[in-house]
Amino acid sequence: MAMVRSLFVAKNIFGGSLAGTRKTTSAPKGFLAVYVGECQKKQRYLVPVSYLSQPLFQALLSKSEEEFGYDHPMGGLTIPCPEDTFLTVTSRIQGL
Repeated sequence: MAMVRSLFVAKNIFGGSLAGTRKTTSAPKGFLAVYVGECQKKQRYLVPVSYLSQPLFQALLSKSEEEFGYDHPMGGLTIPCPEDTFLTVTSRIQGL
């Protein structure tokens, strides 16, 4: 159920389709753009769509929902955590 919910969140953010229509700032097929950071300036990362099914990444998405809801003015998913936390989580996912 959590994976379906995460996919629904991603579909809402990217306008109905994870692949969507390509814009100059869009992510390559199979990836999604996330903006990470706690301050005004956030770092953009591209992560594989497969991360949406990972419990660690889903925890970050839940935090994002609590903090920002579904409105992401930067055009991508915003994850309000320190960059080192994000990098630790994605490194753990890559090691699975």
